[in-house]
Amino acid sequence: MKKSIAYLLAALLSTAILIGCSTTKRLADDEVLYTGVKKMEIIPDSGVKIADNVKSEIKSTLSVAPNNPLFSPYVRTPFPIGLWVWNYLEPKSDKGLKHWIYEKLAKEPVLVSNVQPELRMSVIKDILGNNGYFGADANYELIYNKRNPKKARISYKIEVPPAYTLDTVELLAPTSPITRFIDSINSATILQRGDRYCLDSLSAERNRITNALRNNGYFYFRPEYIEYLADTTLSPGKVALRMTLKKGIPAQALKPYYVGRVNVQLNGATGGGTPDTIRYPHMTVAYHKPVHLKRWILPRNITFRPGTLYTLDTQNTTQSNLGRLGIFRTVSVEVTPLDSLVQKDSLDVTIQATFDVPLEATIEANVSSKSNSYIGPGLIFGINHNNLFGGGEKLSVKLNGSYEWQTGGGSQHGKASLFNSYEFGLNSSLSYPRIVPGFLPQMPRTRRYPAFTRFQLGANLMNRPHYFRMVSFNGSMSYEYRTSLRAGHSVTPFKLVYTKLLNTTESFDKTMEENPAIALSFRDQFIPSSSYTYTYDTSYGREVDNRFVWQLMGMSAGNILSGITSLLGQHGEKRIFGSSFSQFVKGSAEMVYYHRFRPDHWLVGRVFVGAEHAYGNSKEVPYSEQFYIGGANSIRAFTIRSLGPGSYLPPQDDVDGYFDQTGTFKLEANLEYRFPIWGDLHGAAFVDAGNIWLLKRDPNRPGGELDGRTFFKDIALGTGVGLRYDIGMLVLRGDLGIGIHAPYDTGRKGYYNMTSFKNSLAFHLAIGYPF
Repeated sequence: MKKSIAYLLAALLSTAILIGCSTTKRLADDEVLYTGVKKMEIIPDSGVKIADNVKSEIKSTLSVAPNNPLFSPYVRTPFPIGLWVWNYLEPKSDKGLKHWIYEKLAKEPVLVSNVQPELRMSVIKDILGNNGYFGADANYELIYNKRNPKKARISYKIEVPPAYTLDTVELLAPTSPITRFIDSINSATILQRGDRYCLDSLSAERNRITNALRNNGYFYFRPEYIEYLADTTLSPGKVALRMTLKKGIPAQALKPYYVGRVNVQLNGATGGGTPDTIRYPHMTVAYHKPVHLKRWILPRNITFRPGTLYTLDTQNTTQSNLGRLGIFRTVSVEVTPLDSLVQKDSLDVTIQATFDVPLEATIEANVSSKSNSYIGPGLIFGINHNNLFGGGEKLSVKLNGSYEWQTGGGSQHGKASLFNSYEFGLNSSLSYPRIVPGFLPQMPRTRRYPAFTRFQLGANLMNRPHYFRMVSFNGSMSYEYRTSLRAGHSVTPFKLVYTKLLNTTESFDKTMEENPAIALSFRDQFIPSSSYTYTYDTSYGREVDNRFVWQLMGMSAGNILSGITSLLGQHGEKRIFGSSFSQFVKGSAEMVYYHRFRPDHWLVGRVFVGAEHAYGNSKEVPYSEQFYIGGANSIRAFTIRSLGPGSYLPPQDDVDGYFDQTGTFKLEANLEYRFPIWGDLHGAAFVDAGNIWLLKRDPNRPGGELDGRTFFKDIALGTGVGLRYDIGMLVLRGDLGIGIHAPYDTGRKGYYNMTSFKNSLAFHLAIGYPF
């Protein structure tokens, strides 16, 4: 350890000495150091509009990073440490301090010859030609450094002519069974007269036809069997296109196939056992005893049926169904090899599935970052059984503990450490990889996508020093399923939470006496609720340049229980087991848009709006369900619960004013620009706005009610910058928020009403991206 520290100090000292030294000392006479791009001009002819994806592909091809990039490929950092070490500290042996420094810090120079600008010009012409811009001119120029001709930047100039468009599109004539089928689906062709000529479109059309064929029995057909003939001589700026079938296609690829015998081979996780066979009407299953699997699992999840057309969808659905059960380590589907078909018109199917070990124990150490700006270490010990009843049911029991502290300055106590807390919990869940009959009927469309039914039961103890200790018990039943690739649903027909304050401090009790509305939300109570969440995600896990996520949530609490107790004759405040229960409705909508306009450069926008209302058996929404704002994942110029409701500001001498700052209506908007800095280090610049309000007046919190006359004045506004370090498994984030407008009276006039620049700052540490 001491030796490494000494080496590091020596490395830093050596670096200091090297500042100002040449970065081209070791270059040969014919070598030139590449120092980035000077200019990248993409000049279209008059009236020509270049497609955005083509521009992006061109820029990506030319954006070669130089050594020590700051804003690649244009700007470098002023301290090329790696190049200094490479030029001046080349070791003569593979041992010692000098070798250690060289191995740790040296970076080989990126030369102009490495960039190969001439080759890149050819690639650019190919890119433009493949997208219909024939005859483009691509040139480059080396801009040598005036003080050191061994350094040069590159200036690119791309001149783009008008794109060729499709004139006539001649598709396959229906002269055989396969071409007649292709002709029957031509109404959905993506090749249309007048469209820009583009190889990607031709490839997409080949894939569309191939997928349709493979889903109608033509299992051995491939996209490369379709060819195009293009003629640009018939009309200026036009392409006459003809589709043909490649010569020499194997006869087996030109005929449809049916499902033959279906054989399933189940392999144990550890091998061994007595071999046995089960024969179903549609398949034969070979396995080794004992096997823990319900008899109906395989017939329900294997969709192959002898005598039906063999389709790619059937194959993918079978693999997906078996994989999502969570009981098999590997699943593979094999069919009759092409060279063994002879005259057969059916494909025998063999499914190999290897069981996974059902029992597992886990110990997980982590660092959590919550939306309320609490961050800290945690430990989770879990035991999982991945095939409890033989149908892929997963039982999970977890014992968790955590210690957390609040990040960001400006707490009412003057010390963030006073908000430190700890939690302990024991939680269990039972998950079925299917829709279990009950509250939600089995729907045919849910069988195409993953679906889960979950039962959950747990207890947690929360300790907030200087305030309270609270215990909560919870149980729920929920369904999660998809009805399309983009649409996800989460239905919770029943959830019950019981909260009880074990003890409180004098300070907390005084705050509750002064704020009856807050006290009502903290009372011992049952929270019976039902909820539904709809999520629409245009990416569904794919890497795309434009992604839109829309989530709607609705919750209703206490209504069913209120009706039941009314029928039993209870009036006024209704109770169960001696405790009151909550009755309220809650809804929210969140929209997030992600746009990538350069590699690793993202612009992300988010809008959230939520409202809730207590009625019937409750005068206030439970404290745990109320909205709050500010903190690491919200308006980052302000700490958690330091804003709202409305223009309300707790008295300066009220150290527990923290509890007052919740509301029943929330509006929040964020805009963030994310960009790379160096390696795994990324940066961000952001603007956050929003607030919370009360939907009914509270005399103890003046200015907190939602009022159209003061609405825009009540919107808090902040900006700031941040750093993100992506280490693969998680992202470490630090954000410095700068307040611009506070909704409360600060004593200063004008829109910028922060008392001082120093007091407008708030720093937050967090895990993961804010949205």
